[in-house]
Amino acid sequence: MNLTAELLKLREESQGATPAERARSACQLAREFEKLGEYEAASEAISDFWPSHDAPPKVDDLDDAHRAQVLLRAGSLAGRVGSADQSEGSQEIAKNLLTQSLELFDQLADEKSAIEVQGELGLCYWREGAYDEARIHLGNALRRLGSDESDLRAVLLIRAGIVEGWARRLNEAVRFYNEAAPLVERSGDHGLKGAFHSEYGMVFRRLAIPENREDYIDRALIEYAAASFHFEQAGNIRYLARVENNLGYLYFTIGRHKEAHKHLDRARHLFIDLKDVGTAAQVDDTRARTLITEGRAVDAERIIKQAIRTLERGGEQAVLAEALTTYGVVLARLGRHARSRELLDRAMEVAETAGDLEGAGRAKLSVIEELTSQTPSRDLARDYEMAVTLLKGSQDPNTTKRLISCALRLLDILVVPEPTEPEMDEVSWQGFSFKKEVLKIEKTFIERALRDAGGSVTKAARLLGFRHHQSLIALINSRHRDLLGTRSAVRKRRHHLFSKPRQLKKKSETLIENGSSVTVEPDEISNEMQPSEAS
Repeated sequence: MNLTAELLKLREESQGATPAERARSACQLAREFEKLGEYEAASEAISDFWPSHDAPPKVDDLDDAHRAQVLLRAGSLAGRVGSADQSEGSQEIAKNLLTQSLELFDQLADEKSAIEVQGELGLCYWREGAYDEARIHLGNALRRLGSDESDLRAVLLIRAGIVEGWARRLNEAVRFYNEAAPLVERSGDHGLKGAFHSEYGMVFRRLAIPENREDYIDRALIEYAAASFHFEQAGNIRYLARVENNLGYLYFTIGRHKEAHKHLDRARHLFIDLKDVGTAAQVDDTRARTLITEGRAVDAERIIKQAIRTLERGGEQAVLAEALTTYGVVLARLGRHARSRELLDRAMEVAETAGDLEGAGRAKLSVIEELTSQTPSRDLARDYEMAVTLLKGSQDPNTTKRLISCALRLLDILVVPEPTEPEMDEVSWQGFSFKKEVLKIEKTFIERALRDAGGSVTKAARLLGFRHHQSLIALINSRHRDLLGTRSAVRKRRHHLFSKPRQLKKKSETLIENGSSVTVEPDEISNEMQPSEAS
C-alpha cells in the first residue's frame, strides 16, 4: 500500500464531505494502516479529529456512532504509539478513550464494535502486565461474540493466548491457539496468519528449552518461518521485526550466539527505522541476556542500562521488570552484589504491583541463583518461600526446573550433616595433610560467615571474632582467594578534599646533614591505594 497516495486520496475525498463522512473514511483508513503496523500514517489519517495525542479527540460535531468510532481508533493508536515511543501514561490515555468508546457502542447496541473495543482494552492491560484484567476483557469479548467464526474471533483467541503465554500459563495458551487454528486457516488475512504463527512459535520455544525437546525447537522455527512469510505478504515490517527478535531469543537459548546476534541486529535496525524505541529496548534486553551467556557482562551492562532508561518512561511494567531482572543478574556477575539485590527487589516489586506474579517470582529465583553466597540463609529461605507462592500457578517447565534447582541449593546450605566419628585406619593416613584439613575447616567457617553477613567482610569478621576486618581480608587474600567472589564489592574510601593525609608511623630514617642528625617520617600511602571494606 502506498501510504502517501492513500493519505492524499483521503484529503481529496474529505473536501466538501460532511463531518460524519470524513470521520468514517478517516477511521477506515487508519484501521488499515494499523493492521500494517504503520502507526504514524494511521495517526495522520485521523489527524483532523485527533491532531494532538496530548489532547482529547475533537468529536463535538459528530453523532454518537461516529464519535464512538473516532474514540476507538484514537484509543487503539494511543496504546500502540505509546508502546512504540514509551510515552508516559500512554496506556492510561488509551484505556480512557476506549472506555468512552465502549460506553457509546453499548448505548447504540453496536455489539460487534463493542467487542472490538474490549479486545483493544485487553491489549492495553496486557502491555501493563495486568494479566487478570486483560483476561477479563478478552473473556467478556469472546462470550459476547458467541459462536461467531469470523476473523474477529480468531483475533481475540490469539490475544488471549498472548496473555496466557506471557503469564507462563502455557497449557491455556496452547488451548486458545488450537481453537484459533481452523479460523486462521480459513482466513485470507496475511496479517492475522502471521500473528498466529508468531505467537504459536513462541509457545513452542518456551516449551522446548527446559525439556531439551529438539522437535519443539524445530516446530518453533517452522512457525517463525511461516510468520515471516505472511508478514512479508501483508507488508507489515514492524511485526516482521518482532519475529526477528523472537528468532534471536530462540538461538540465544540454544547456545547459537552468532546467529542470535545476527537476528537481533536485523530486528533492532528495523525498529529504529520505525522509531519504535520501546520494542528496540526489548531487543536490547534479549541481547544483554545473550552477552551474559557469552561471559561478556561489561557489554551486557552497557546495553541493558540504556534499555531500562527507555522502558522507565512508558507504562509497560512487565517488560520493565524483565529488564530490571536482567540488569540485576549482570551486576551479580560483575560482583556488585548490593546493587544487584536492589535491582532484583525492584523488579519483583514492579512486576507484582502490575499483576505479573510470574515475573515477580522469576526475579526472586534470580536472587537465590545469583546471590546465594551474599545472602543470609534465613533470607534465602524467605525468598524461596515467596517465590513458591508467586509461581504456584505457573505452567512453564523452565520455571519448575528453576524452582527445583533453587530448592536443592537451599538444602545444601540449610541442612547440617550429622557429625560422624571418622574411621581412622592405616589407609586413611595416606597422603594426609594436617594443614590442608585445617584450611578446609577454616574456609568453611569463613564462607558461612560471609554468607550470613551478606558479603560484608566487616560484619563477617565480627561473627568470626576478629578484632579488625583487615585480618580477615588478609586471610582471604593469602589463603582463600576463591572466596573473593563471595564478598561484597570493594569500594574506595572517600576522603575530604581539604583534609591533610594521616601520617603512617613507620620506622624513622636518620640522615646526616652537616654533622647533625635529622629525623624523617615517611608519608602514608594515599588512601586510594588501600582497599577498604564498606559495611
